Amino acid sequence: MKKLSSSITNMVIVLTLIAIVAGGILAYVNNVTALQIAEINEEKLNSGIKDVMGGGEVTVSSKDTVKSVINNKEKVFIVYNVSDATSKNLGKAIETSENGFGGNLKVLVGFDTNGNILGYTILEHSETPGLGAKAGLWFQKEGKGNIIGMNPGKDNLTVSKDGGDVDAITASTITSRAFLLAIKNAYDEIYQKGDSKSSTTEQTKAQN
Repeated sequence: MKKLSSSITNMVIVLTLIAIVAGGILAYVNNVTALQIAEINEEKLNSGIKDVMGGGEVTVSSKDTVKSVINNKEKVFIVYNVSDATSKNLGKAIETSENGFGGNLKVLVGFDTNGNILGYTILEHSETPGLGAKAGLWFQKEGKGNIIGMNPGKDNLTVSKDGGDVDAITASTITSRAFLLAIKNAYDEIYQKGDSKSSTTEQTKAQN
C-alpha cells in the first residue's frame, strides 16, 4: 500500500511539472505569435492608410479616438490625421465599422480636407466567402458601385434600391448597406460635427 501511495505521489509530481513546462511553452509561443500578428496588422494598417489617401509618401501626424452612440449602440471611430512629405494636411483616414450580413464589417476610408472620399479598404469582415472580396473592389473607382470622389455630405451615399446614388453589390444589398452606412457615419461624426478636440470624444446621435 505504501509503495502504491508513493507511485501516485510521484505521478502527480511528474504531471504537475509537465503541466508547468507545457504552460510555459504555450505562453511563450502565444507571446511570440501575438507580437507577430500585431506587427502584421500594423503593416497592413500603414499600407491601408497610404492606399486610401491616394498613395505617395504620407505621415500620420496624429491619432484620435471618437466615440458616439448611434441608434442606441456605441460606435468607435479611429481617426488618423494624415500629412504628405511636406507636412501639408491631406485629410483623414478613419476606421469605421457596421454590422453586415455575417457580422462586423470594418472599413478604413480616406477623406480629403473637404470630406470627399479618396479611397477605402476593407480591414475586417465576417461576410459570406466572396462578399468581402467583392466589397473590396465593387465600390472602387473601376467598380460598378464607384464611390471615389463622392462626398457623403452632398451625395446620397445609399444604395439605389433605397433611392440613393450607389449601385449595390449584386445579390448583396445588406452588405452594401452596411458598407455605405459605416462610411456615412464616419463622415457625419468627424466632418459634420467637427474635428475631435481631445483624444476621446463621446457624442450622442439619433438616426432616423
